[in-house]
Amino acid sequence: MTRLHFIGGEKGGVGKSVVARILAQYFIDRQRPFIGFDTDKSHGSLLRFYTDYAAPVVIDSYEGLDRIVEAAAEQPERSVIVDLAAQTHGFLARWMEDSELLDIREDLDLELTYWHVMDSGRDSADLLGRLLDQFGGRLPLVVVLNQVRGDDFALAESTGTLARARDLGATVITLTRLQDSTMQKIDAHSTSFWAATNRGQEGSLGLLERQRVKNWLHRAYDQIDRVTP
Repeated sequence: MTRLHFIGGEKGGVGKSVVARILAQYFIDRQRPFIGFDTDKSHGSLLRFYTDYAAPVVIDSYEGLDRIVEAAAEQPERSVIVDLAAQTHGFLARWMEDSELLDIREDLDLELTYWHVMDSGRDSADLLGRLLDQFGGRLPLVVVLNQVRGDDFALAESTGTLARARDLGATVITLTRLQDSTMQKIDAHSTSFWAATNRGQEGSLGLLERQRVKNWLHRAYDQIDRVTP
């Protein structure tokens, strides 16, 4: 069965592409075959950091989205990661409904997971609520509490949004924050997380920085292990 992972959250700046990159590195480190699709026309993160594993796809056309499912069917043993650009959920949801993807996924031998990446702000909580209103428990969901902008998710808890997601079968995981300066260095060199932690190039990460990135990835992998068998 092919595993198809949509990495979304709709809001810009919540760390969707970072989650997609972590998942790509997770598959590489676990020696699991995968392909990534990048939907951002101007700042494709998977294409930039994992060039050998990624391809562009047009998100605002049914043909482009169909291509993702066709790629999944071509090699059933290969997982598929789709890094969704901001404000693309509406078209994606319409394509899923028109194609009845959630109804025919078993016939396609397709295991679908939607990763909703959110920060601690109200916008992310509201977007999660709308996602639950639209799909309820029909869409297998992973909620990623990304501490990129803060670690207090009391708002989402107090409104009952996270509890509702859990009641509908969602798995809630936490991505701890990596020091801003370290992430900026990694991004400046356009390197994979493996390269960032294993290469001692001048101007790249120092010894302890590399160790902190390794620890950060290990914590992230522990969370992903709860989701990906």
